[in-house]
Amino acid sequence: MTLIADSAIDTLWYTRCPVPTASGLANSLGWLDRTANESGVRFGVLQDAGPELAVRHFDHHLSGLIREGGNVPALAARASGSPTRLIGLTWIDEAQAILVRGDSDIREAGLLAGARIGIPAWAADQARSFPRAMALHGFASALRLGELSFADVTLVEVATTAAPEVRTASSTRNTWGVESLLRGDVDAIYVKGARAQEVAREHGLAVAVDLDSTASLRDRVNNGTPRPITVHADLLEQRPDIVVGFLAESLRAADWAAANIDEVRAVLQTETQSGPEGVVAAYGENFHTGLHLSLSDERVDLLGVQKQFLYAHGFLAADFDLQSWVAHEPLEQARALVAAQKGTEE
Repeated sequence: MTLIADSAIDTLWYTRCPVPTASGLANSLGWLDRTANESGVRFGVLQDAGPELAVRHFDHHLSGLIREGGNVPALAARASGSPTRLIGLTWIDEAQAILVRGDSDIREAGLLAGARIGIPAWAADQARSFPRAMALHGFASALRLGELSFADVTLVEVATTAAPEVRTASSTRNTWGVESLLRGDVDAIYVKGARAQEVAREHGLAVAVDLDSTASLRDRVNNGTPRPITVHADLLEQRPDIVVGFLAESLRAADWAAANIDEVRAVLQTETQSGPEGVVAAYGENFHTGLHLSLSDERVDLLGVQKQFLYAHGFLAADFDLQSWVAHEPLEQARALVAAQKGTEE
């Protein structure tokens, strides 16, 4: 890949959430930095650039940015007019559950009738209100499994930070409402992820509904399922080679992960600030084999389920056409590039 002298893009910016992703592994391995250098641009991780740029994780107003993370900010940014394109989707189940206190009688979805459920308050804007969106959709799925609706429960707002941080996990990340649950202010909360599993064990909380055990993918749709990779339109238009290179490195990292589980878990422990048991509990024994990107009809349709839920519950400024957001060509070209390189190595 060669440098385009008059390009306005001089830096490939990357931002991600602390969860299992092929691009996160490619970054940890130094491969994203490598592809940027080979393309004649600098490489920067958004979370290392200071608070003035951190907000771009949510609004995507940075011309050299590629983002892999939760779909709530990605969809909210697009609905607000941010010029992005969708270039990949992953699906990794991440221990979504409805938790109750250990002495609670609620042990199945149908028993949520009459419960007070904890819902995080609105944050600074729609994109940063992803904790609220996650809890609402998690409870909507659980209630549907119990043949119930929000009319059968009482929603109680619980505190969250005004601007949830995006770099690493913390003791309360993805576990908003634990304090309210322990105090008895609410009867059930939604949690997800590695650290959430450890918090549940630390406080003797019980799983009332295991959303990951449901057979239907639709019942597991939430902020991280499916998880999108989006790119600023300027980067895709001016330097499609960089975008293809980024995706190719992610595909290679997914291949690498399938054969290097111990190294993958070590990276995830750092990303999630969770112990090895928490990583396994949250993502299972074999998550490392399923990190490959796709824009299959099924995954795009499942993202559409999330888009409509978010729009119906006030998390999107406007509705938009999902299919026109999708750019298939970069991933197709990245797959061809990786396949060709494998062919020359054999």
